[in-house]
Amino acid sequence: MADSGIQVTDLEFQWSNGQTVLDRCSLSVPRGEFWMLLGANGCGKSTLLRLIAGLLERSSGEIQAAEPIGFVFQNPDHQLVMPTVGADVAFGLVQEALPIQQVQQRVQEALEAVNLSHLQRRPIYALSGGQKQRVAIAGAIARHCEVLLLDEPTALLDPDSQTELVKKVYDLVKQKGLTALWVTHRFNELDYCDGAFLLEKGKVIAQGDPAPLKARLMASQV
Repeated sequence: MADSGIQVTDLEFQWSNGQTVLDRCSLSVPRGEFWMLLGANGCGKSTLLRLIAGLLERSSGEIQAAEPIGFVFQNPDHQLVMPTVGADVAFGLVQEALPIQQVQQRVQEALEAVNLSHLQRRPIYALSGGQKQRVAIAGAIARHCEVLLLDEPTALLDPDSQTELVKKVYDLVKQKGLTALWVTHRFNELDYCDGAFLLEKGKVIAQGDPAPLKARLMASQV
């Protein structure tokens, strides 16, 4: 995995009822790049992200990913647990038992990275959807995550916030050398990534340069 931040090889996953979700699925995201994962509902996109994150147990196959791994859910309210912005970013550092000054430094640096340092004391409930997603990303940055997994993070956002968030993640990937895999249904988001995968019936059927993949998908919907 020398040049890969994420490497998935012949991954299979079945639910307990025997339903196959992923069928010998393989993909590789180069270290320091931002790739997107496309496909129809039910093709296995979210399941694949959860397997990479270790939230589900694979049936067979191999998964390698640089650690730590940060996971950003579609609905940020499912992962923001503390009352204020700064407290929530700091919460993910509890297990590291860091000195308080180091925690404060990491929180400040992470919030600066997502342009939210001025909202450190703001209650979570008072944030917009896009701001909440950036707090979730800041939590991963504070933990010095090497890999970011984002499961349709713009699904609940307005168009301006959608574009702002995808641009911010792309910039963070390039500035900090992160590896990111982002699930989306929005073709316009393909303008802000290094590459993309198309998943169908649990397998990657196309991958690479996002521009021709975007054109192919748009033509198929005409």
